[in-house]
Amino acid sequence: MAHVQIQFTIDDRVAADGIVGSLLTDRLVACGQRMGPVVSRYWWRDSLHESEEWLVLLKTRAELSRRVVDAVVAQHPYETPEVVVVPIPDGAPGYLAWIDDVTTARPG
Repeated sequence: MAHVQIQFTIDDRVAADGIVGSLLTDRLVACGQRMGPVVSRYWWRDSLHESEEWLVLLKTRAELSRRVVDAVVAQHPYETPEVVVVPIPDGAPGYLAWIDDVTTARPG
């Protein structure tokens, strides 16, 4: 099975943890890591902005990536959240097998 890391940023630590929790409960991801805060500088509506945000990294199977992205966007408070999928071309076999095992198990 192919694997991906899905990442998103958010300015609310509690909301970040809530999104990760729902994805774990639904077995859409095997792992979620919240890092930060980080400083994001970006263009939005023709002006420069700076925000303190949290970076969240999610590990899952590639075939679940669309469902994960859709779930993050649906729960995210931003109008246009950053949610990107990064392929994991290789890794420790045991870790990748663990991702497969966790995300193919039935919820509950």
